[in-house]
Amino acid sequence: MKIKLILAFVFAAFFSNICLAQTAEQEVQHLIESLFDGMRAKNTDQIAAVFSGNAIMQTIAMSADGPQVNAGSVPDFLNRIGTTPADTQLDERILDYQIKIDGPMATAWTPYEFYVNGDFSHCGVNSFQLVKFAEGWKIVYIIDTRRKEPCNP
Repeated sequence: MKIKLILAFVFAAFFSNICLAQTAEQEVQHLIESLFDGMRAKNTDQIAAVFSGNAIMQTIAMSADGPQVNAGSVPDFLNRIGTTPADTQLDERILDYQIKIDGPMATAWTPYEFYVNGDFSHCGVNSFQLVKFAEGWKIVYIIDTRRKEPCNP
């Protein structure tokens, strides 16, 4: 009887640890989905809610001299989304989520395709860095690549 009770306790502890890890990954994925849902809806309040106050945004652009890192800001991003014409639909489609978590830090690698009014625009990969603050996960850094092809990272 004691062995069954001990085994039950060990299995419960093991599976609860797995569930906690999955829950954190799901929270990170949900936050990223909220960013792109907000972008599709042009809801700047929803978008702003996923970022920390001092978040950094960068993109890698290719030039004749090689890769160039361009800096942006969350306020500029919010302004661009908020001033997009009502009849323009922006749709960033995440193809996969690769999420790693260590305590309050998470990283997410998300290949994507971007469409404007249903037409393919570009593709690439987002790399998110997130921190779990008292109020929950927030994006503190995002950098992405953008290209027309090939779209299979």
